[in-house]
Amino acid sequence: MPADQHDDPFEERFAAALHETGGGFDTDRASLAARGVVRGRRKRFVRRAAVAGGAASVVLACVGGALVLRPGGTATEAVPSSATASAKPKPSITARLATDEEMIETLENLLPKGDFSEERGTGTEPTDDRKVPAPSAGLVFDDGHGAAAIGVSVGRVQPGGTTARQAARCPDRVAIPYDACKTSRLADGSVVTVLQGYEYYDRRADTKFWSAELVTPTGQHITVSEWNAAAEKGKPVTRTDPPLSPAQLTRLAAAEEWRLIANALPEPLPEPELPGSDLHARTHLLALLPKGLKVTGKSSDDGDYAYAVVDDGKGRSMVQVNVQPDMLDSAGDLFGSNSETLPDGTRIAVKQGPGDRGHQVMWTVDTMRADGKRVVISAFNAGTQNEAATRETPALTIAQMRKMALDALWWSGS
Repeated sequence: MPADQHDDPFEERFAAALHETGGGFDTDRASLAARGVVRGRRKRFVRRAAVAGGAASVVLACVGGALVLRPGGTATEAVPSSATASAKPKPSITARLATDEEMIETLENLLPKGDFSEERGTGTEPTDDRKVPAPSAGLVFDDGHGAAAIGVSVGRVQPGGTTARQAARCPDRVAIPYDACKTSRLADGSVVTVLQGYEYYDRRADTKFWSAELVTPTGQHITVSEWNAAAEKGKPVTRTDPPLSPAQLTRLAAAEEWRLIANALPEPLPEPELPGSDLHARTHLLALLPKGLKVTGKSSDDGDYAYAVVDDGKGRSMVQVNVQPDMLDSAGDLFGSNSETLPDGTRIAVKQGPGDRGHQVMWTVDTMRADGKRVVISAFNAGTQNEAATRETPALTIAQMRKMALDALWWSGS
């Protein structure tokens, strides 16, 4: 189900890539296509029983001893039994285990003066299967100017890994419209990205979404999110802007308390290679565009999703592609009775319908080879999915899109 259709205000901010939706471009097309660009960018407001880094016991490894839980939820170093070791000075606290209630209390203590309600929290206490949940906290905060949802999530990532790199840059503005975004480096080397955007890409509601995502040099990962409503979705706007300014969001994300909690989490597992990361969608898309089109914009990354904004002299038109391996389990949903099957087993479905803004149309050619590899080409009669139509029809014809989607370049493995 598309993220924008969830009723729970604490659902995942961004799902994984388009191939995880299975439904292609049939519903909430702007959100679905955007996920191909911003895979994993925004965190869950309050993560549920997700597991951070795999199994871990209550006792966590530490140089010179073991981190053990003390009254009050603080992890300190247990001194070895030898007389020589016991004479060493006690080190400072470097990690902190937290209960559900302590996660909520920590968030409340770090916020400005105001009223709190609808508190939710998940601490670092191991579950029955000895796994450590991903710690988080969320609540509704009212500083006297309107109720607002605020949440924080704490984790660990591989320093220099994909998640860390994504956190250190602003999203593509063509796919994700926003008012402001800034990435800064703090004095300790941490990188924080503050985004001031909207809950809905197409601005169907005035709900604003602001966030600060921070990654330290050692991989501590803290995300703070806030809205100008009492919930991410389903509640009316209560104020013009969320309550915390960008500077306050940065300070909240950089608070030492979250880093101590992050240190009590297991080491992050090595990041697996993303499906399709060996693909070059942008390179192939640009190479396959029909002659006579002027490219006025393009996505910044190669991978399994790409877009280009083209102009044939009649106005801007966005063209996008998503390449998805192993989609055979979704073939029945994607290719109905009106689809075509070629002699080599490749299936083709063509869809022409409305886009997500006024008078916008979206044309799609969806293809899947017999081995399950899917190539989807879509074109709009606007420069982005989030603006009104700039022309009557897309700059590409269905025949041109079909030729692009079936080109052997997608199957070359290069």
